[in-house]
Amino acid sequence: MDDTEKLLIKKTPNPVDRHVGSRVRMRRVLVGLSQEKLGDSLGLTFQQVQKYEKGTNRIGASRLQQISRILGVPVEYFFEGAPQTIDRAASSGFEDNGDTAYVADFLATNEGIQLNKAFIRIRDPKLRRRVVELVAAIAGEELAA
Repeated sequence: MDDTEKLLIKKTPNPVDRHVGSRVRMRRVLVGLSQEKLGDSLGLTFQQVQKYEKGTNRIGASRLQQISRILGVPVEYFFEGAPQTIDRAASSGFEDNGDTAYVADFLATNEGIQLNKAFIRIRDPKLRRRVVELVAAIAGEELAA
């Protein structure tokens, strides 16, 4: 391995750090907290919160405990669906590799959060089911009965 490869490996965020950061972001957005307000609560700048959420900077244990209290979830929440193997970490996109980690990846995106917030506001269960059927039809999938 040459110096360039070592540098690239060093600059790539750890998959678990990225996952934890994306879960922080997802929860922060769901509770309606800005990066600036979360940063203020932690005594940090919003840029530091951005780095945590991208996985660029690793979140220490005590800081993660603070974040869990502020966002109202147990620390374990941030690790749900975290990558377990190097093979998983190397996969990209929303690839369906037999488990539900790709769902958590999608839910952490802007589109995933917006879609879920809007979907939750649909009160009629039949209408919610029709929305799911519509999205599945657009995606070219058949739903199980």
